[in-house]
Amino acid sequence: MARKTDADTARRLRSGAVILGGMGVLAAALTSCGSEPDKRCVDPKSHDKAQGYRVLSPSQCEGKGTHGGPVGQWYYGSGGSGRYVKGGSFSKSAVVERGGFGSGRGSSGG
Repeated sequence: MARKTDADTARRLRSGAVILGGMGVLAAALTSCGSEPDKRCVDPKSHDKAQGYRVLSPSQCEGKGTHGGPVGQWYYGSGGSGRYVKGGSFSKSAVVERGGFGSGRGSSGG
């Protein structure tokens, strides 16, 4: 029966590290590709250069306003939270095409 050497143990540890590292990369790739962009309901008429667009309740993008349509509009990829958002786009595809979320590259959308 062959004895286990230090080389066998080291090889087994390296192999495990490669598998675990590969699993982490795969998980990151799958979650980034299949996720929906961050979106906020905003008032498209409320743009302020310093603050961005005023955030509304999500129901105001889904419901009907006084003229039959929704009051707000979905704003994608802003990545912020609070009463105002900026750095995103009203186009969902524009956010996905420019390199994903949190990429640091953005436009004011207005």
